[in-house]
Amino acid sequence: MTAADVWLPIQPEEIEGLPQSLNYRFWNGGEDFPADPADCVYYVVPYMKPLEVGLRPLPRLRSVEVVQTLTAGTDSIEPGLGYLRPGVRLCNARGVHEASTAELTLTLVLASLRGVPDFVRAQDKGEWRGGFRPALADKNVLIVGYGSIGSAIEDRLVPFEVARVARVARSERTTARGPVHPLTELPALLPEADVVILATPLTEATRHLVNSDFLGRMKEGALLVNVARGPVVDTKALLAELESGRITAALDVTDPEPLPPGHPLWHAPGVLVSPHVGGPSSAFLPRAKRLLVDQLNRFVNREPLRNVILTTGPTGA
Repeated sequence: MTAADVWLPIQPEEIEGLPQSLNYRFWNGGEDFPADPADCVYYVVPYMKPLEVGLRPLPRLRSVEVVQTLTAGTDSIEPGLGYLRPGVRLCNARGVHEASTAELTLTLVLASLRGVPDFVRAQDKGEWRGGFRPALADKNVLIVGYGSIGSAIEDRLVPFEVARVARVARSERTTARGPVHPLTELPALLPEADVVILATPLTEATRHLVNSDFLGRMKEGALLVNVARGPVVDTKALLAELESGRITAALDVTDPEPLPPGHPLWHAPGVLVSPHVGGPSSAFLPRAKRLLVDQLNRFVNREPLRNVILTTGPTGA
């Protein structure tokens, strides 16, 4: 194939193994584009930038063949797909974030159950506060969103001797570890769960999936952990449950996000907030580079790409 532009949010000289037959342009969301967007055939969306940044080049990507995110979800780029011509493949970053996000999930679960935030506050005051706290051992855990990240979370739950892991995804299936239940079975599964972990993509079907009905079915004293997307949870409904003291929560993502100063979630009882750090860790960059090298070599050799989420049609999807 003739030489064509690839836009990367990582300096190309820092990525070993890129095919030599492409022109690499570094763009990580700066005000000026590195070249004419019309010449870009493979666009890698800048990572952890505001929504409008990643969308800005799309109306001018007249030659693009692939849009590649470095996130597990593609909700941040899907609003702009209508600008693209038919036949453009949208790929996500499956394989990049599983380890890091699963690590953070276990961190949030354990910190919340064992009272680590209270220990930190007590340490700041020089106070020694002991007492019994819930353990993760012997708990029933429900994972809502059983893709590669959900599976990685279960891998890390097993050594903690949980009583049971129930799995829920969009469609029913069977895995080596057991059944995956469809979303329609959530009402029956929620009352049994001590810990509910959200790892589902944000779609129209999952937006405000965690509403007052969902939360009302959760067991009293249960912990809700969100490492998915903020809008999967109805914030107003969650605040009502937190204020009542009936459940607790650990949130790596919120709605709105970033959580503004003075928002009631900051000070709601029983909530631990981390600032969307499930993906950004030392594990990200080497895995992202491996993904890009593999994908771009496949692209040059006209081999099937990995992680194709959709191909645009006449209306952009």
